[in-house]
Amino acid sequence: MEDKYISVSQLNRYLKFKFDQDENLIHIFLKGEISNFKKHTRGHLYFTLKDETSRINAVMFVSQASKLSFLPEDGMKVLVTGRISVYEATGGYQIYVEEMIQDGVGNLYIEYEKLKKKLAQEGLFDPAKKKKIPKFPKTIGIVTAPTGAAIKDILSTIKRRWPITKTILFPSLVQGASAAPEVVAQIEKAQEYDIDVLIVGRGGGSIEDLWCFNDENVARAIYHCKIPVISAVGHEIDFTISDYVADLRAPTPTGAAEMAVPNQTDFYQYLKQVNLRFTKAITVEIEKRKERLATLQNSYILKNPLSIYQVKEQKFDTLYEKLSLFMTSILEKERRILEEKRLLLENHIKLFLTSERTIFQEMTKNMEKDIENYLEKRKNIYLTNLNKLEILNPLLTIKRGYSITKKENKVITNIKILQKNDLITVTLRDGEIKAKVQQIIEKKEE
Repeated sequence: MEDKYISVSQLNRYLKFKFDQDENLIHIFLKGEISNFKKHTRGHLYFTLKDETSRINAVMFVSQASKLSFLPEDGMKVLVTGRISVYEATGGYQIYVEEMIQDGVGNLYIEYEKLKKKLAQEGLFDPAKKKKIPKFPKTIGIVTAPTGAAIKDILSTIKRRWPITKTILFPSLVQGASAAPEVVAQIEKAQEYDIDVLIVGRGGGSIEDLWCFNDENVARAIYHCKIPVISAVGHEIDFTISDYVADLRAPTPTGAAEMAVPNQTDFYQYLKQVNLRFTKAITVEIEKRKERLATLQNSYILKNPLSIYQVKEQKFDTLYEKLSLFMTSILEKERRILEEKRLLLENHIKLFLTSERTIFQEMTKNMEKDIENYLEKRKNIYLTNLNKLEILNPLLTIKRGYSITKKENKVITNIKILQKNDLITVTLRDGEIKAKVQQIIEKKEE
């Protein structure tokens, strides 16, 4: 009955035989985009070749890989030649690549580099803006899928290393079109709690699986998060935009947990060493104090305390005498200096007064002379003006037999201003005549 059953190895071996005998699969040409690229330490290349809807595993052994003129990387579009066969150990079929040439850079890689450059220019990667991860967090938030290896590794690592730390899970999709908005929403929600550190990430996968952590909104949410963020996305070789904007990048989710909390074993060992060093330091200090106490107890001063006073008293007397002599010397010196200054000042004042007296006498003589000259000059001017006034004095004209005729107290110089019956005043040498105009005789011009 059991003879009709075959083993899994037999089935995989049969399928491999079928693949290897199919002429359409022995030599095949494929084009696609490299994803999940890994280079083995022995030089073999392992990656996924994909297009918009499908993917296939690929391997290129070192004998062929050494002939490449470029280094393959995620997002690179390539043209490959090889054969399709089954890997018996897993039962999965894959392409064994024999030749590979570049066919341009993949769209995802282009988007990744473009966003990376943009955010770097805005300063989102600046190390100076990174928040410090606390050494002893009380509560750790975790934004990841509620199921899977990532959350299990993080929780088990935290419990093993620092079990007193509380953890809060903020479940979110971490793959697919809806993942990025959910991750952003959970990061914002986490900030409503009293959390010391926030771990954001997921386990390994292809570049497509990890793509939500290359989303610009996720990157900005991590950057603006008020809680220190540890990025834990994929494996050690995987780098996403979230890794660059986070305050700390962990190679794996387990690594993030190890970075978030201290190791209780190491901490206990550290405390033990501190306790030993502290105990040793205290013991050494106590021994020093004992030795010092013993020295003081056996000292001459303590055995003869009165000698302290006697020595100090004698020293005080000596210092007092020195101080008295010193003060007397200073006072005598200052007195001599003051006397010298007084004599110098008296001589200076005498010389100054003599000089000023001479200057004053000279100035007085000059002033008297200037005043005499000024008065003589003003006297001459006065006599000259007096003579001029005498010449113009109308009284002198009257004395010579002339008269002055006025109308309404104004001198008449022209008969045209007079009219018949006008009252006029005639001033003579010895009096005035009041008269009325009876007739006006105008002189004819020749």
